[in-house]
Amino acid sequence: MTKTVAILGRPNVGKSTLYNRLVERRRAIVDDSPGVTRDRLEGEGRLFDLRFRVIDTAGMDEGAPGSLPARLRAQSEAALDDADVGLFMIDAKAGVTALDESLAAVLREHGKPLILVANKAERDAGALATAEAWRLLLGEPVAVAAAHGRGMDELAEALRPFLAPAGAEETDEAPEDEATYDDDGAPRTLRLAILGRPNVGKSSLINRLLGSERLLTGPEPGLTRDAVHLGWEHGGRRFELVDTAGLRRRTRIDARSLEKVATSATIEALKYAAVGVLVIDATQALERQDQTIADLVVREGRALVLALNKWDLVEEPEPLLREIRYRLQGQLAQVKGVPVVPVSAITGYGVQRLLTTIVHQHDRWAMRIGTGELNRWLQAMLDDTPPPMVKGRRIKLRYVTQPKARPPTFALFGNQLDHLPESYLRYLAGGLRERFDFRGVPIRWRLRQGKNPYAD
Repeated sequence: MTKTVAILGRPNVGKSTLYNRLVERRRAIVDDSPGVTRDRLEGEGRLFDLRFRVIDTAGMDEGAPGSLPARLRAQSEAALDDADVGLFMIDAKAGVTALDESLAAVLREHGKPLILVANKAERDAGALATAEAWRLLLGEPVAVAAAHGRGMDELAEALRPFLAPAGAEETDEAPEDEATYDDDGAPRTLRLAILGRPNVGKSSLINRLLGSERLLTGPEPGLTRDAVHLGWEHGGRRFELVDTAGLRRRTRIDARSLEKVATSATIEALKYAAVGVLVIDATQALERQDQTIADLVVREGRALVLALNKWDLVEEPEPLLREIRYRLQGQLAQVKGVPVVPVSAITGYGVQRLLTTIVHQHDRWAMRIGTGELNRWLQAMLDDTPPPMVKGRRIKLRYVTQPKARPPTFALFGNQLDHLPESYLRYLAGGLRERFDFRGVPIRWRLRQGKNPYAD
């Protein structure tokens, strides 16, 4: 079984920098300002021959009960409880602070092994602070410079007694394509990106799905910054949930702000997802930004599901649901029939139906249609409404095939296809959705000039 390492400490000591070093990618947002990390981030860590799960935590600070610092601290302590060993980090340049001493005393009470890591110990600059660190009663400090990769060999030796080396209990991982899909093409892990404007209840909805307060929630908008990846299993199927930062209109975002970085992380997370779940606050009007986020999901070729959260606060649910579905027919015509599921993250209403809808939507997104059946459909569409004339000659559509799924992509063969209007492609896409149940799934076309390649 894979061991788990939690990285802990006060704000701005370099926890996220070390996390990125261990997972060998920039998963956590790093900035000079303190308190950037809010939710726990989990990833597969690697340090020479050691393999382990690593958790990045929020900076721990003092705060009144119920305040944001207190909630962040509770999340960090919960991460240590879930881990096999903790790395308690201090800033070697700044020296040992009163907050370091207070936090070390609290963490020692959890009874978990703790390794003291003195970060930012470039050359001899942190030698004094490293010596001071003994008074934290956590043993000999390991001096590292996470930003430059220094001291990683000493850190590996300190971790080794608590972690099994790679190969001792499990073999190397399969390549990504084999690890993601079974032999019959069924997905082993269904990746979901939870998207929406700030403060619509994305983290609360994920906590409801997981059945635990895994993500930080509260009335403060913009709590989530990193794209938080969470593994989860339900009904015999594995999911990877990605909670993302709330997306505001671009004109409201400072190009040099942390929000800009968080927005980029959200868009990057969507590229690796199969389904985008757009969470909408049912107590507010459907805004243009909701449509913009839905358009983003479609442009990236992901399946789309709309979750109307806070449904328990809606006074007249049926008229509202009819109005939203009517408005979506015009605003999201490119994914006509996108499923809309009313839910409540607080009460749990509609959550099971949302999961069922997500699985069905993924199956539509990954569906393949046989070539013979496709061409019988195409002929019926041509008989009903032929393509238009161009300079006295009718555009001829000879053949269609589906070269790939995820998203459904169709190659259309014929002549004069450079003159085929977008309106006719929308007509064909609508026919595909109606005939083969591609509701709410983006459809892509590849136009190929020339004769039927399968003709004699």
